[in-house]
Amino acid sequence: MIKVSVIVAVYNAEKYLEKCIDSLLAQTLAEIEIIAINDGSSDSSLDILKSYAIKSAKLKYFTKSNGGASDARNYGLAHANGEYIGYLDSDDFVDSDMYELMYNKAKENNSDIVECNLHHIFANGEDTEVVSKYYQPSELLCFGRYVVWNKIYKRELLIKASAHFPVGVIYEDVAFVAKLLPYVRSYEYIDAAPIYYVQRSNSVNNSKSEKTMDIFIVLQDIIHFYKQKELYQQYEKELEYLYARILLCSSFMRMCRIPDKSIRKKVLRLNWQELMNTFPKWRGNDILRQERSKNAFFMKMQNTISYRILSISFPFMLRLGANKSRYVNN
Repeated sequence: MIKVSVIVAVYNAEKYLEKCIDSLLAQTLAEIEIIAINDGSSDSSLDILKSYAIKSAKLKYFTKSNGGASDARNYGLAHANGEYIGYLDSDDFVDSDMYELMYNKAKENNSDIVECNLHHIFANGEDTEVVSKYYQPSELLCFGRYVVWNKIYKRELLIKASAHFPVGVIYEDVAFVAKLLPYVRSYEYIDAAPIYYVQRSNSVNNSKSEKTMDIFIVLQDIIHFYKQKELYQQYEKELEYLYARILLCSSFMRMCRIPDKSIRKKVLRLNWQELMNTFPKWRGNDILRQERSKNAFFMKMQNTISYRILSISFPFMLRLGANKSRYVNN
């Protein structure tokens, strides 16, 4: 029996792919398979996958025309056989005991999802991120870490939630995780940080263009899902908080980094409109009013006038290097 299937979307990753695959083939968990999806690479990525497949039966590779990371991950899930599913980006790598630690933790409480801490790798060093621990779907929806690659998911959960990644947009992890949470019965953590997330300035998730507006599509997709599944009324306050948190914190900061002034001005204006059109009474959200975090403080200070002021001042501050943060959480 395959205990964990790790799905790796591969696109023009020849500089990083060998380190990624080596770390997966070195796993101490014996019952593991690596499902690598070559998403129309034009470099030597496919040749690298072929050579590894000859050396190890644990690696299975498939090749398809380019459709983006979401399309590749969806394709990979259809070919995965594991009791649990993991996702890894082709430029990242993991410690040899990662999936054994996570699988053993999952089996302790028959967990639906297990999450771990992580390392951020920068050109000039690294940081360790300690993930905040939340256990209830309502808490996770508001405050959880919306990335897929530091977690494993019970296959049954993905089937129950009809889980898939929205194709053609960035920030697809947000939609994928948010749609799973109402179906989670047991969520666990390990304290280790066995995954290394390589920060690249040209990554699609570091987009400094109009693509930042893809978050509107992703968030609307989440709202549509909750309404379609008749879950909206149960989680309306949490969804409102999530909407405001993402648009006023992480997305706002990304948009402020757009170098083209006209594009930056447009997307920041549309960002505010998106929030006000979807949740016009967000400032009265009960969760926001009770929350005392830095994000909540930043959200509470914003209104039509202050948002306009911040939209002008923050890009200027960022250019001066006033923002010392090296990454922005979803």
